[in-house]
Amino acid sequence: MDSERVLAFRLARSGLVQRAAASEELAAAAACPASDFSSHAALLALAARAEGVTREAYDAAVEDGAVVVAYVMRGAIHAVAPGDHALYGRALLARNDDELGAQLGRQVQKIGVPPGEALAEVTEAVDKVLANGTKLDKNDLHAALRERVRDELMPWCKGCGSHHVAPMLWRYATVAAGARLDAERRYLLAKGRTKKAPDASEAVRRFLSFYGPATPAAFAEWAGLARSHAQRLWDAVETVDSDSDDGALLPDDVAAAASPPTARGLRLLPPGDPYLQKPNRALLAPDDATRKRLFRPTASPGAVLQDGRLVALWRAKAKGKTTTILDVEPLAKTPKLRRAELDDEAQRIAALRGTPQLSLVIA
Repeated sequence: MDSERVLAFRLARSGLVQRAAASEELAAAAACPASDFSSHAALLALAARAEGVTREAYDAAVEDGAVVVAYVMRGAIHAVAPGDHALYGRALLARNDDELGAQLGRQVQKIGVPPGEALAEVTEAVDKVLANGTKLDKNDLHAALRERVRDELMPWCKGCGSHHVAPMLWRYATVAAGARLDAERRYLLAKGRTKKAPDASEAVRRFLSFYGPATPAAFAEWAGLARSHAQRLWDAVETVDSDSDDGALLPDDVAAAASPPTARGLRLLPPGDPYLQKPNRALLAPDDATRKRLFRPTASPGAVLQDGRLVALWRAKAKGKTTTILDVEPLAKTPKLRRAELDDEAQRIAALRGTPQLSLVIA
């Protein structure tokens, strides 16, 4: 498969060929986990995939759990469909200490407590402090955990100026406990959570349906798993080789990948959008200079897609309480931006950010 066909297939599977008809489809728009690391990112990602999305409707969905915002894969915050919370969270937790240690990271490995034991202790504490419908913000959650967790699990944090549970350890403890965030960013235990996790190999099928053709190594990186763990899950899924060196596909996806739909229209994708994740980056931005500008360690810009092609970068900032300044930087050797569509999408971004007045600047 050539790169254009791969991207076209992945674009369609990401829900970006055509927006769904109504905001009632918010959970469907979150089928592929949407990062919520940067401000408004998950909201903007869902709005790129469904018509009629409003900030109020999204907040209401997050509040009642119709869209789940939680730490899941890679110990990172994502918006997911409610039925997928355990699949992308608890199901992917490693069962042995070597693989779990790789999942939790070096800081946890250096603590001196076996990773499984450490995670179990903090998970039990999260269960207790969030019992009976309790909701805690991040500071209150840390304070409550300090009273229940041994000192070895709470290294000094220069940024906070205090001791608290190691970051990846407490995040993955919320994964194990089945906790989520409400619209005010308070932690609570999700409704309907169960200790029984779904079959983790389903996560491989989902990954391939969004990012195929792909390899076990790409799945391991996307899911935040040790290579050995990812390979076992991969081996449980039937795949077929693609017609190139890109990796494997699900058998049912071969025909769709061979003839993906043609994208039309313009989208402003936020930093961390599912379509901007690592499996797509080298194909979206094959030259190093563009890739480094778009995918930064921090403060990445968003991406402007026109007819499925990367044509510009964008950044937004607030001016007072009512206005969004949106800077758009067209990339070299790309088609001219269609101004009317850009205006519409920029206005959508401003409204979703809660600052509906717009100042659009094109470099």
